[in-house]
Amino acid sequence: MSAVRALRSRRLLRQVSPVLQASLGRHYSLDVPAALLRTQGYLGGRWVSAASVFPVLDPATGQELTQVSDCGPAEAKQAVEAAYEAFQSWKRTTAKERSVLLRKWSDLLLLHQQHLAAIITCESGKPLPEALGEVSYSASFLQWFSEEARRVYGDIVPSPAADRRLLLLKQPVGVATIITPWNFPSAMITRKVGAALAAGCTVVVKPAEDTPLSALALAELAQQAGIPPGVVNVVPCSREKMAAVGRVLCSDPLVAKISFTGSTATGKVLLKMAADSVKRVSMELGGHAPFIVFNSADLERAVGGAMVSKFRNSGQTCVCSNRFLVQSGIYDRFLDGLGRAMDAELRLGHGSEPDTTQGPLINVRAVEKVVHQITDAVSRGARVLRGGKRLDGSFMEPTLLADVTTDMLCTQEETFGPLVPVIRFETEEEALAVANAANVGLAGYFYSQDVGQIWRVAEALEVGMVGVNEGLLSVAEAAFGGVKQSGLGREGSKYGIDEYLEVKYMCFGGLRP
Repeated sequence: MSAVRALRSRRLLRQVSPVLQASLGRHYSLDVPAALLRTQGYLGGRWVSAASVFPVLDPATGQELTQVSDCGPAEAKQAVEAAYEAFQSWKRTTAKERSVLLRKWSDLLLLHQQHLAAIITCESGKPLPEALGEVSYSASFLQWFSEEARRVYGDIVPSPAADRRLLLLKQPVGVATIITPWNFPSAMITRKVGAALAAGCTVVVKPAEDTPLSALALAELAQQAGIPPGVVNVVPCSREKMAAVGRVLCSDPLVAKISFTGSTATGKVLLKMAADSVKRVSMELGGHAPFIVFNSADLERAVGGAMVSKFRNSGQTCVCSNRFLVQSGIYDRFLDGLGRAMDAELRLGHGSEPDTTQGPLINVRAVEKVVHQITDAVSRGARVLRGGKRLDGSFMEPTLLADVTTDMLCTQEETFGPLVPVIRFETEEEALAVANAANVGLAGYFYSQDVGQIWRVAEALEVGMVGVNEGLLSVAEAAFGGVKQSGLGREGSKYGIDEYLEVKYMCFGGLRP
């Protein structure tokens, strides 16, 4: 190890070690009202216990938070039947009635923001400020779709015959299965469920096994908001029962729609299940976002964007920048600026601690993946400028790599961790070739002050979302989704509700001209 690297590593460790030692030696209790700390399945408006339970752990300490009902295929089937029964009346409610209920639900999220954020932090490890932001983000989808519910318009089409009138009606598809990940345990639910309920659909939610408590708290608030029994159902289950529960939720003939956020590999499995009964699907799958910095970029702004885009939730978001491409004229200055920003801004610890900006990764497997990518990169010639080490438990040092090449594993697969591999490039064409070489295309980011270049690159990037001189791009008002193997369909925006609607053509004939 070089003297410079050793000095920098010691500097980073001095910043994090006392906090980590204190965090790992302390017991953190989940201090929220009993009504929000639900541990049973929510089926047909009732809280239902399963025959067994599974533990929910704090990823920062490994300590057990509580135990949750381990629902199986029988409970999943019960939830689907409850949702189908409720759909028969829910689809006949007026758009205004659905709008009012969704807004009440949104208001309750904000009323209980502190408690919901505490749940998110304890079960996912996310720092509390980010968890508070996620609750606001979650509520924004319910508010947005409460408004969109009243803007589901059909069409009157000019008829080629004088004795007919042609109408296009929009109607809800039916029961929707909602399968969500652990990294945004609240927002990924409301982004889907808000649209589904606004359209007139009912839902069965299968939350990630690592983070079921947020989903169950949302169900409690849905009940408090007055959403009728069976309209929202939640089926928590362990990793061991996940496949069996998933088969029911994705193949039952009463289910009309599947919405999934998760890995591309799992998405392909679910697509095969859906194919047998030709269900509607929308999927937000893996990302491998490029972050391109051109010579003309505002360096300070690019460094700030990189910090936000990479280190939010310790690098565990589907739109996190994964491959950093920096043009040669600004390469060294970017590395220096980003390294200084990492030293100044990143603090590891339990998410409940006020100074923490980087929590743990979700589990040991996630840490091992990051370590494996770093080891591979170093073996192929990359230099570690910051971090590079695994710490206690599920903590990982934020890591900055220089001299990265496209044959390294970290440039070929999604990381989902606090790793910044920086590739040097010479020309715009070269950067685009590297950025578009992936078989996925969720988000992409680039920094430039050349207006012509901005238009060229924004149009040429093969992704569903582009951040131009901006590292954060997700809002309820904009369409979220990807291209290639990053998924199907869009969430949020005015297009999100269309994923839960069918268009019916009505020909009204026999009219007197």
